[in-house]
Amino acid sequence: MTVPRRLTVTVLAVLTLSLIAVAPASAYAPVEIVHTERVQVGPYGVTVGFSTWPIRAMKSLDFTFMPDGGIADKSGTLRLTGPAIRPGRRATPLVRHPRKRESWGLDVKAFDAPGTYTFTFAIDGPLGHGEGTIGDVTVLDQPGPPLPLSWTIGTLPLVGLLVFFVVAWRRTRPGRQPLVV
Repeated sequence: MTVPRRLTVTVLAVLTLSLIAVAPASAYAPVEIVHTERVQVGPYGVTVGFSTWPIRAMKSLDFTFMPDGGIADKSGTLRLTGPAIRPGRRATPLVRHPRKRESWGLDVKAFDAPGTYTFTFAIDGPLGHGEGTIGDVTVLDQPGPPLPLSWTIGTLPLVGLLVFFVVAWRRTRPGRQPLVV
């Protein structure tokens, strides 16, 4: 076998193995709904699903919004209000959840502050326009240690690495070494 041919075979083998290994990682994880709430949005009943319950601040979760009869012939908007939501924020259109395509939803949404939040829906469909609200959705404090402590612990390896580089640089002093040819 010649060198270019060996190189080609090796590259193809590495690419093939990489693609085989990446295939399971690129598959979407299913959305597991652990808690649901019902809301009447005019003539439409909507089931709101939460992937984590109780909800905690700064922890990502999925929301799904499934109107009775499906989403095929309907459109709608969602307005969130609460402590971490800017006042006067406009309603956002309801779009398909990226991993649960038969429903509307929010993928990996996190609330930045604990408190009470409200979800206000507006849906237009064959039965007309409807509005409805889920109020008093409580978001608890963030899980784990406080953020400054977490960041301090998380940056310790970086600080150690920087100290290592400084000590190594000072010991070898590459700028002061004679150039050996």
